[in-house]
Formats: sequence, structure tokens, C-alpha cells
Amino acid sequence: MNKQKYQELTKKHSPKENKVKNMIIAFVVGGLIGVLGQLLVDIYINVGSISKDEATSLMMVTLIFLSCLFTAIGFFDNWVAKAGAGLFVPITGFAHATTSSALDYKKEGFVMGIGSNIFKLSGSVILYGVIAAYVFGIIRFVFFGG
Repeated sequence: MNKQKYQELTKKHSPKENKVKNMIIAFVVGGLIGVLGQLLVDIYINVGSISKDEATSLMMVTLIFLSCLFTAIGFFDNWVAKAGAGLFVPITGFAHATTSSALDYKKEGFVMGIGSNIFKLSGSVILYGVIAAYVFGIIRFVFFGG
């Protein structure tokens, strides 16, 4: 079987994806994550009597904790399958990727398993995020004077 015939056969039997439906779901779920984040900030400000900056930091820590917890329990993968990018793109997706890597290699021990593989999925995001921040920081310094 040649490559073209294989691709035609694969396309014929692959499920059709509804891109408009997926975009709407991702938009709604991402919006709900944003609403949840704002609710957490408001609760932390009003109940905890703390500054907005501290409440924002606590909100991010809470969302990261919840996504790590739900990944460890096994819920998060099922939710991502239904919600798509709306759940996976925000900070919750980064926490999920890191926790998944740790869980995949936990049988190999703390050092050789979790320690050496925890950033396997998210390491490239960290690397290129730091590089991009450095480059754009230099550009800002050169063109806008710091």
C-alpha cells in the first residue's frame, strides 16, 4: 500500500471533528475558568482582607493545586477530552502536564522517576518562556529605555 492510499484510507475512517462546536466549548470553558479565578480573587479579598496582588497569587496557587489534585485523582484527563483547549490552555493545563509527567514515572522512584521526568512535558514551555522573556526584555530595554 502506498502512502497516498494509506492517507485516503485513514481519512475515510477517522472521526469527523466539529471545529465550530470545539471552539465554542473551549471558549465557554475557558471563560468559566476565568470566572472561577475572579470569584476566588474576590473571596480572598473580602474574606481574607488581603490585597488584590496577594489574592491574585492565591487564586493562581488554588487553580494549580486543584488541577494537580484532579489530575492525580484521574478526573482531569476526562474533562480535557470534553472541554479541550478551554481547560488545557490556561494555567491549569500547565499544572496538569507537570503532574502527569510525575505520575507516569513515580514507579521508578523519587529521583530517577519523578525528579528526572517531572518537567518532561512542560520543560520546553519553561525553556522557551524564559528565552522569550529575555529577548523581549532586551528589546524593551533597547527601544523603550527600560
